[in-house]
Amino acid sequence: MPKKIAMIGAGSVVFCKTLMSDIMATPALADSEFALMSPTESKLRRMEAFGQRMIKDNNLPGKVWATTDRREAIRDADFVVVMIQVGGFHAYGVDYEIPLKYGVDQCIGDTLGPGGIFRGQRHIPVLVDIAKDMEEVARPGAIMLQYANPMAANCLALGRVSNVPFIGLCHGVQTTLDLIAGYCKVPKDEISFICGGINHMDWFLKLEHRGRDLYPQLREVFERPEYYKNEKVRGEVFRHFGYFMTESTGHLSEYVPWFRKNKQALGLYCDEPAFGGESGAYYKWGKAMAEKYAEVDPLQFESTQIEQRSVEYCSYILEAVTTGVPFRLMGNVRNDSYITNLPNGCCVEVPTYVDDTGLHPTVIGALPPQCAAACMTNINVQLLCAEAALSGDPEHLVHAMALDPLTAAVCTLKEIREMTMEMLAELRPYLPQFEGKSIKPTPTISIPPDCQPVDVPLDPALAIGKRFGTLIEQKTA
Repeated sequence: MPKKIAMIGAGSVVFCKTLMSDIMATPALADSEFALMSPTESKLRRMEAFGQRMIKDNNLPGKVWATTDRREAIRDADFVVVMIQVGGFHAYGVDYEIPLKYGVDQCIGDTLGPGGIFRGQRHIPVLVDIAKDMEEVARPGAIMLQYANPMAANCLALGRVSNVPFIGLCHGVQTTLDLIAGYCKVPKDEISFICGGINHMDWFLKLEHRGRDLYPQLREVFERPEYYKNEKVRGEVFRHFGYFMTESTGHLSEYVPWFRKNKQALGLYCDEPAFGGESGAYYKWGKAMAEKYAEVDPLQFESTQIEQRSVEYCSYILEAVTTGVPFRLMGNVRNDSYITNLPNGCCVEVPTYVDDTGLHPTVIGALPPQCAAACMTNINVQLLCAEAALSGDPEHLVHAMALDPLTAAVCTLKEIREMTMEMLAELRPYLPQFEGKSIKPTPTISIPPDCQPVDVPLDPALAIGKRFGTLIEQKTA
């Protein structure tokens, strides 16, 4: 039978077009039914008309229709593709601009940091509702293909509240393999690798070309200025942690405390333009693209001819489920002991096989301890981000922000609380879980110049320690 594919957040001209084109280019999926859903009627109708034109121009047997009713789009669906962006670029602007006032400089701002945490607050409740709709009206076994950021926090929350099969999809591994292949001058499709970790902090545990370990060559290449300059942050983490990671300088610089904490660090490590570390690079680029396509009618695109599929995993997963021919990918899934030194229940990114029996993540075992420890600094924030979104307790927002590596490197706890309050006030229209709830302000205590510390009795245990220290000093003298 033809597969029904619900596409939630289908107002995205570029990304929705890419995924639809990939699916239509897959012979086993040529007769698919696309149910496009977006709350924005004008964008939705343009994408509906464009999809119908693609079907017609390529002489395909499938069909495309659109609705603003999410539940109707999901009804009887075999697959639900999620690509939402709640709050659009107004919310994204708040994610970037308010933290910048407090000295928290973000390049991307959609995965961790203040931007990622608040994006999670906007997306997690919606994802939970989508999962509920799938439980009630989708076909049994329907799979959610989850593209919305912050990937790990979103999937962590989904894994807590729903048994709907889901997989979080990113293209960081594919694009990093392009970089490695170029640096080592070997064909990408001849590289054998094993990755494990979390989304945007996935480590290449094995990296070989025809049985030859590529790591010695990659380390040597990164000591050449022209290569190091291209990926300073990733190269520096590679030097000190011993394993290469899947995220570029712009992304990775936000997930650790060392590279964006002051002007000196930014000037040294994040001085390349755009995603090489530039402040607000993705927000500025995304806003420019949104403005460019705001009034663009997809029907005016020069060509609707379907060509080669993109690197996105979506169509390949659907193909594997439909045909039974296995496909391997890097998937974001709930950690059910796939990585043994990361907490069960968090979201991990591991090699995953998919076929007509579903999703099959593989066991990695234990990460190198330094890699696991780096991942844990992000997982702690993801846990609190999910807790805030699911519980509606705004104090957990403060806790998540306080434990964020970059924010903590820049701000005091008082500043973090004030920044969180300011962001919550601006973003409330998109955060119904916090309706009627507020963050407690920090009490202000003014200490008069003549104020003396209170003379309190010393704890007996401390008194013994102090006395013992005195005796040692006397004996030494």
